[in-house]
Amino acid sequence: MSAVLEIKNLEKHFGDTAVIKDITETVNKGEVIAVLGPSGAGKSTFLRALNMLEVPTAGEVIFDGQDLTKLNDKQLDNLRMNMGMVFQSFNLFPNMSVLENIKLAPMKIKKVSNEEATKVGQELLAKVGLADKADVFPSSLSGGQQQRVAIARALAMKPEVMLFDEPTSALDPEMVGEVLKVMQDLADEGMTMVVVTHEMGFAREVATKVWFMADGFIQEKTTPEDFFAAPKTERAQDFLAKIL
Repeated sequence: MSAVLEIKNLEKHFGDTAVIKDITETVNKGEVIAVLGPSGAGKSTFLRALNMLEVPTAGEVIFDGQDLTKLNDKQLDNLRMNMGMVFQSFNLFPNMSVLENIKLAPMKIKKVSNEEATKVGQELLAKVGLADKADVFPSSLSGGQQQRVAIARALAMKPEVMLFDEPTSALDPEMVGEVLKVMQDLADEGMTMVVVTHEMGFAREVATKVWFMADGFIQEKTTPEDFFAAPKTERAQDFLAKIL
């Protein structure tokens, strides 16, 4: 399998507090990795360090053959184009239509023509089940719809890997399923994904690997089947006992 991301001895300290402690892992093409663990485990910080939104204190993140920790802002921006990111909050521009939100980055950063960006944007909206919402503004959409637009916007850059930081945690329960369905479709198409999530059903059914994180470490990495059936560490057993 070819590695999309290589993480080597990654650390992140905030003052005297080590939030990520010496993580070395590989994300291979086509893998869907669910990063699970208790609150305060360092999961979101870890994910944000993968594209330098959180600058690591030590270690390397190799993507497209380059160590992101060594790049300047311009080089980083170029590589970030290939790494989609979806946050808890949707971060859509409220003064732009849904389609304009999706077209903005391809036109501005990749210099895609308006015609091409419109075509791709409409295709992506159809893909996430929102073909009829191209001309409306984000404020008229539900949270689940806004998050699906945010996913479409990230996909418009044709990324090699998608990072999701608890993409359903800000949603009402009835909207969670529609977002997870889009993510499942992406997984089925072979998109490489790293997903920090509390959705155990998604981790169990869609992920190819589970990384269980606690106290700044990845304490277990295994298949979803093995993790849910027979977690090896006491920390993971305790975590699953509380949530399942």
